[in-house]
Amino acid sequence: MTFYAAFDVHVTTARLELRAATDELLEGLAPLVAAGKAAAHPPPYDDPISLYESDPEIRVQRWLQGIWRGRGRVDSDAWRLYFVVMFDGQPVGMQDLIGDRFSVHRTVTTFSWLSADARGNGVGKEMREAILHLAFEGLGAREARSDAFHDNLGSNAVSRGLGYRENGIDWDTRLDEPALLQRWRLTYDAWLPQRRNDIKLHGVTACKRLLAIQA
Repeated sequence: MTFYAAFDVHVTTARLELRAATDELLEGLAPLVAAGKAAAHPPPYDDPISLYESDPEIRVQRWLQGIWRGRGRVDSDAWRLYFVVMFDGQPVGMQDLIGDRFSVHRTVTTFSWLSADARGNGVGKEMREAILHLAFEGLGAREARSDAFHDNLGSNAVSRGLGYRENGIDWDTRLDEPALLQRWRLTYDAWLPQRRNDIKLHGVTACKRLLAIQA
């Protein structure tokens, strides 16, 4: 237990664990960020994002600063929970859960990145399943949203495979160039039939009080 409830939340599956992104765990991820392991081709992120910084030192600094700022704002109108993905005992990426006016809409958005060394073996799908379990089972969400550029085949395949439905297209920029964005939507009712019984949640009750989430 810590004095900050958001740090006590973690999610375990048969293959991996989502652990709250403490500074100690972020320090373990920093070498991957510095080495460019969060990057992919085609570029997967919309602007602006620190992971596109060309200088490794500046990239890590701005990446950490962004997380620190996000961790500092936690209230009923806006919150973001940051998790480090642990696979085979090692940090391999991040999985975030974002609530915007959650008390009104009960809608969450997810964001993630996975080290290049850990891709291609189902980790991306498993970490999304874990965060959806926290959202729907733990926090009482009614709907989860995600988006990815049209050429981000991996992310779009995960969304489609988990029962999301296409929710329109939009334009955004990456590296200052326009690109087409596919939006996705997953309702609680669509998630429920594929709910897994082997995903365990820890520390959720105190975190719900922190986020002012009512039953």
